[in-house]
Amino acid sequence: MPSLPGSPPLDITLRRSARARRFSLRVSRVDGRITLSLPLRARESEAMDFARAQEGWLRKALAQMPSADLVGIGAEIPIEGRTIRLIAGQGRRLMLEGDSLLVPGDAALAGARAQAWLKALARDRLVAASDHYAGLIGRKVARITLRDTRSRWGSCSHEGALMYSWRLIMAPPAVLTYVAAHEVAHMLEMNHSDRFWAVVDQLYPGWEAQRRWLHTQGAALHALRFTTAGD
Repeated sequence: MPSLPGSPPLDITLRRSARARRFSLRVSRVDGRITLSLPLRARESEAMDFARAQEGWLRKALAQMPSADLVGIGAEIPIEGRTIRLIAGQGRRLMLEGDSLLVPGDAALAGARAQAWLKALARDRLVAASDHYAGLIGRKVARITLRDTRSRWGSCSHEGALMYSWRLIMAPPAVLTYVAAHEVAHMLEMNHSDRFWAVVDQLYPGWEAQRRWLHTQGAALHALRFTTAGD
């Protein structure tokens, strides 16, 4: 992988595209990955010259990325759009009481245990929402998979299998249900055509506000780390 020297070095992912007519740079708001798109026949050296000319912009964009925060006892995290503080609990099960999530056991494992609890809650909410919207269009969900995806919040296969980011459980409930409606709509339209958005509008009127929330606030959900080794 080519990179620009400096402190720190900037790794550049090159992506050749038949649709690209010029060089273009993108910094992911989710994980800070830098992608340089270039035409199929363009020279890599010319592409890197372009990146070097934009180094100031790249470093400024990366500096504005939210820092990754390690979750533990005393930390505050969003759960279904509410700010919840993790506090030490008793017994064996995690309990949500008011604005606190009681996490029993070894404090060093609090982040990992909170993540497992969030994933279970996310599955419950996403299964219910997906089944609801699939029923409205006369379809059935084949299966639901949860992952920690960085580039998308959900996806739908031709077989009706849905994949979601478990981090949606930290967003306001309306955002999670919009994403479920969005992916279920792909059961009818495997594209983002006007026909697709008409289905989304039928399933979830007013979806634009929830989509904007993901674009402006979604990156902050990925800034939370629940384990020292990553998710």
